[in-house]
Amino acid sequence: MSGGFGDMGKMMKQVQKMQSEMAKLQEELAERTVEATAGGGVVKVVVNGRHEIKEIQIDPEVIDPEEPELLEDLVLAAVNEAMKEAQDMISEEMSKITGGMKLPGMP
Repeated sequence: MSGGFGDMGKMMKQVQKMQSEMAKLQEELAERTVEATAGGGVVKVVVNGRHEIKEIQIDPEVIDPEEPELLEDLVLAAVNEAMKEAQDMISEEMSKITGGMKLPGMP
């Protein structure tokens, strides 16, 4: 008869190792950043692996008090793209640890 508690112990060790690797990766991702631009580069947003906006740069040439909606749209587009790129980075790195398994609560 195969299986039993020996297999369960091995599986638990693998889960613990995976949890440890994921915790380490989360720390590393907090330091890694991605950037996105909008409007041909007039707005740039930098986001880290914790989905924290670390930097926003706006070219002064695009600031028009008569048309604030344009700047708002450019910032929104750059933020949304940066957040998407950060999520893609996180998912890619997590899949390296989980072997592509979808775990509850994981992106």
